[in-house]
Amino acid sequence: MEFRSLSVILLLTVLIHSGQTGNPKPTVRVDPQSSVYTGDTVTLTCEVESTGWEFLWYKDSQPIQPQSPVDKKTNTVRVTVSDEGTAEFKCAARRKNYFYDYSYQRYDGYDYDNSKKRYVYYNVYNTHRSAPAVITVTARPKATVTIHPADPVFIGETVTLTCDIGSGHHWQYDWFKDSNPLSEAQQRKEYTISNVAVSHRGVYTCNGTQSTQPRYSETSDAVTLTVSEKPKPELTSSHKGAALIGNPVVLYCELDQSAGWRFYWSKHTQSPENETKPETHSYTISSVSVSDGGQYWCRAGRGTPVYYTHYSDALWINVTDGSVILDSPVHPVTEGDPLTLRCLYRDPKPSNLTAEFYKNGSLLQTQTTGEMTIRTVSKSDEGLYHCKHPERGESPQSWISVRGSDSKTVILAVSVVLSLVLILIIILGLFWCYKKKKGDQQNTNQTPDQSQSPGSTQLQTDSGPEPGDVTYAQIDLKDKKKPKKTQDKLLEDDSAGGSGDLTYAQVKTKKKKSRGKATPSDEVTYSQIAMKSLKQDSKDSGPEPGDVTYAQIDLKEKKKPKKTQNKLRGGKSREEADTVYSELKN
Repeated sequence: MEFRSLSVILLLTVLIHSGQTGNPKPTVRVDPQSSVYTGDTVTLTCEVESTGWEFLWYKDSQPIQPQSPVDKKTNTVRVTVSDEGTAEFKCAARRKNYFYDYSYQRYDGYDYDNSKKRYVYYNVYNTHRSAPAVITVTARPKATVTIHPADPVFIGETVTLTCDIGSGHHWQYDWFKDSNPLSEAQQRKEYTISNVAVSHRGVYTCNGTQSTQPRYSETSDAVTLTVSEKPKPELTSSHKGAALIGNPVVLYCELDQSAGWRFYWSKHTQSPENETKPETHSYTISSVSVSDGGQYWCRAGRGTPVYYTHYSDALWINVTDGSVILDSPVHPVTEGDPLTLRCLYRDPKPSNLTAEFYKNGSLLQTQTTGEMTIRTVSKSDEGLYHCKHPERGESPQSWISVRGSDSKTVILAVSVVLSLVLILIIILGLFWCYKKKKGDQQNTNQTPDQSQSPGSTQLQTDSGPEPGDVTYAQIDLKDKKKPKKTQDKLLEDDSAGGSGDLTYAQVKTKKKKSRGKATPSDEVTYSQIAMKSLKQDSKDSGPEPGDVTYAQIDLKEKKKPKKTQNKLRGGKSREEADTVYSELKN
């Protein structure tokens, strides 16, 4: 009876939801409801009557994937929007209606009920999809870094970096250099470096935050600040040789850098504060006169306060109204290069080309070809030159400038490096010699076993014996082979003296002159000699009376107190062991 009642209730429930009442329609709520920017996260809520639903979400009619089982059980979802524009979001809900007796209706599926130990059947019930919730996504403002003056900048120049963000009015700025926070620039829109140095090189970025929407900006693209050495312009002329009176001459101050420069011109007759200041990089003399001749320089400047480049090399303009012209270079000559000066003439050209060449008013040489060559220019060749023809007269003076050669600097640098290497080699050589000499001294302090005489005991000494020291050395003597008659006689002497008789030999050591305290020249060392008895039937006999046997003895010094050792240091080193021969008489 109970089971039948349950089936009836489930059937009524299905009938009600299947058509006797309309399908419910959920609604979507969006938070926040306005001012959504790319990168923001939006919370969507699907609201529907009753409980027990699974929720499905759609963006622009496409299911939002993936949705985990946990996401399906909750009616909220968080979505991060990345594209600018509009997006539509909808939701729907569904749930399963379970029953045990499927004989009355069809079913969509079944599950196994472990508690009942039987299958339970269900139909899936879906709501309508909600009305779309439209979200308008605005592009998040992105910061932009600009550098003024334009990159590259130069050592000592004033540089300003600006962080610009398109929308918003209350930004707080964060600066980064090489991805690290730049504390001295924080919260400021402009970051000014008054005296830029090489250490300021790097990659700069910025972004902004504020209390209202959008709360933060995108980080700017990276901008590299390049810091270069102070530039030096090049001064050139439209005229390659001497200029004739009345002709135009144009000077060009060429700077291979970015824009924004103003140019300043100087002549050797002007003081620096009276520089000519045209805005362009060219300086024009429309009708040149003799007074326009001389040396010219230029430089460039930009910014406030003005940052100046180096001055260019000097350029000499020769202006003449005569018939003789000295053909000379208008730019400085590099030290070490050849220099050729020519004496030129207005038409008609003279048949005799002989010319005299002068430097600073002094005659250098006379050439029949009309030209003079200095094969290797040096700094001493700098000065005012002119030439003189015996019939046509003198040319105006021209200044020849000489600048240092880059190769000279390279040669100097190489010479310094080679000198350091040579000094290092000498130091290593001296160190090696010292080590070798020390090793040789240690080797001579040791006597090889092969140098020991048969029948002798070797005694090594570290230093010479102190006065009064007595050293005893036991020496076993090997008898020389003698005739049988002599042996018999010696046997009788041996039996009288006994086999354990001891013989002492006085050994005198000669000392070399020492630097320290002198030691007695006659030091006495006693060596104890044990005479082996000869057997009666031995073929070898003992030494004959009057025979002399020499024993080589190496003396080994006994350890002395520190005071005694200090005395010995002043004398001869005993590292080279003394060899002593003692005369042994039987």
